[in-house]
This record gives sequence, C-alpha cells and structure tokens, in this order.
Amino acid sequence: MPGKLLTPLDGITLQTKIAANAHAMRRWLGKAEVVLGNHSDRLNAINIFPVADGDTGTNLYLTVRAAVSALDGPAPDTSETGNDVGAVLSRAGQAAMEQARGNSGTLFAVFLCAAAEPLAGKSRLSAPLLATALNRAQIRAWSALSEPVAGTMLSVLEAAAHAAQAVDASHNADDSNHALGLALDAVVEAAFQAVVRTEDELAQLHEAHVVDAGGVGMLLVLDCLRSAVLGEELQDELLDGLHGYKLQDPHIHEHMPADDGVEVMCTINLSPLNAAILRQRLDEMGDSVIMSQVGGAQNQDDDDDESTVEASYRWRVHVHVPDPEPAVALIRSLGEPTDIAVSQLALARGNMLESAEEDPAKGQEPSITGQSRHDY
Repeated sequence: MPGKLLTPLDGITLQTKIAANAHAMRRWLGKAEVVLGNHSDRLNAINIFPVADGDTGTNLYLTVRAAVSALDGPAPDTSETGNDVGAVLSRAGQAAMEQARGNSGTLFAVFLCAAAEPLAGKSRLSAPLLATALNRAQIRAWSALSEPVAGTMLSVLEAAAHAAQAVDASHNADDSNHALGLALDAVVEAAFQAVVRTEDELAQLHEAHVVDAGGVGMLLVLDCLRSAVLGEELQDELLDGLHGYKLQDPHIHEHMPADDGVEVMCTINLSPLNAAILRQRLDEMGDSVIMSQVGGAQNQDDDDDESTVEASYRWRVHVHVPDPEPAVALIRSLGEPTDIAVSQLALARGNMLESAEEDPAKGQEPSITGQSRHDY
C-alpha cells in the first residue's frame, strides 16, 4: 500500500482509541457515504465492466446512502437496542438491498446483509468476528451472481476475508483491540493489492489500462471501516498510482462501444423453487444475473397447513437483458414484484455527483446525467 504502513507497535498504541461498537458501525457507513460521494466521478470514469456505462460510483453512493438513511429514523423493531452491532448493520443492509442500484450497489448490499449475520447480538466487533463476517460476506456475494467473475469487487472481498482470517489464526482468536487493529490493517492492505491485480485479471481492464471500479469502491468502504474503528484518518494516499484514477484521466467508457441492453431490477417474494426457476430463465435471457434474499422466510397465515404451503422469501433481483418486456413478464408470472426499475445501459449514468463533502447532511439527490429509468 502506498504511504506509511502501520506496524504492530502502532497497533498497540492505537488500541486506546479503538471503538468497535454499534456507534462505530454507524460512523463507518456515514464515512462511506461521504467518501463514495466524493469519489463517484472517478469510479464512474474507470467503470467498463461488466458494462461500460460509467455508473459504478453513482450506484455505490446511492446504495450506501440508502443504508445510512435507514439508520437516521426510529428503529422499526422496538426490541432492537442501539448496542447490537449486528442489528444496526442488518437494518442498514436491508434498506440497501431494497434500494440497491446496479451490479455494484447490489453486491454491496449483499455484503452488508451477510456481514451482519454473525454479528447479531454482539456489542462490539473483534478480530474473530471480523474474519467470520467478511468470510460470510464474500461467500454470499460470489453465490449471489449466476456467473461470478474474478478481477472484480468479488476478488477484493475474497482477499480481504482471507487476510482477516490469517490474522485471526495467527493470534489464536484473540478478541483484543490490538488484534482487531492488526486485522483491519491487513484487510485494507489485502484489498488494495487485490485491486491492483484486477487490471491483469480481466482482459477488458488490461486493454483499457485501468483497475476495476467496483473493486476500488469496496476498497474505499473497507478503509472507511478501518478509519471509523481505529479513530484514524482515511488514507488519502491509498489510491495513488491506480491506473486511470487521476483527476485528469478521461472517462474510459465514453470511448467504448455502447451496450444496447437494459438493466432490470425489482424485489419479489418467491418460494425456493420459483427463485431457482427465475434465476435459470433469467440466465437464458441475459447476463449479470444477481439474486439475493432480503431477510428471512415470510410469515405464513396461522390457518395455513405448513406441510403443504412452501415458505416464501423476499428476493432482490438484477439482470441485464436486450429487451425488458420478456424479463418483466417472467418475473410477474412467478409473483408480485415491487419497485421494478428498468434503466438503459447505453447511457452514462452518474457522470457528475454533487460532492458529499460540501454538505453531507444535505441529503439531496445527486445530479445523474443521461439516465433513462422507468419504474413499473
């Protein structure tokens, strides 16, 4: 990683500043919202995979903003305590999933929801819990995609999880602040190295001489976690040297062939069988299929016979298809979707975002230029 790396001695001195409680998780997501808002234009500029539509920064920012907004209001469940790390992240993750934008936003929501699960009922994050949470998140993210591809934010998540597990193993499941500090340092370092490798893992990135936009976004999110927990400043030098990321670099996608397809997204309740059917048929219709559960099984009516009524689960669905009508008809044939949104892939979405640093509490819609979006 460029710049000064922390040493074990630094970790020892930092532990007095470490705050790994639920409040720190809120601070983490708040930092991520601001940072992604400030970096959205650069992330959009290098966004060429899986579609060169220049919207990864915008999608990540809007999805993280939805997660943060969910934590601003009163908790829907009065039994939720402010000290439960898992409950806070789960609440944010559910909101992110319901309002996820694009491939990158959907995978971030999957990451957040999955990471929250092993933290349920915990009052603080520790190195063993971090390792478990990141491992759960990377497995869930890889499985959410019908055709996962290395050299993307999936690889960055995987590298981060392996780094956390290595630190945890070498410190014999030490749950001290010192071990957590070392684990977070290792996670960000591994994520950075994984981002650098993306350029040579995907032919499209290698040819364009850029790193993966989603991977950089995930690196920023993980550095925000490190910053929020350790009480350290964000590492401004973190992205120095990444190809295509300088302010003067052009938007790569503007000179690449346009994709004539559309992105279809929705939320729908489905049985496991119908979910499998939907995934299979969407795979046949298009690509970039992402399906992930939103919460647990839906409650059945009291008079339902549990032996004959199959459990229903809420799913977030994402797919790129040439024509939206067959995909929408298929989805409607299997259930009653909500929030169906269709966006043109050929148009650059999110070339400009108002800097979140100017007024991060403002909460205004960012300026998204050239976006064609239809909500059914």
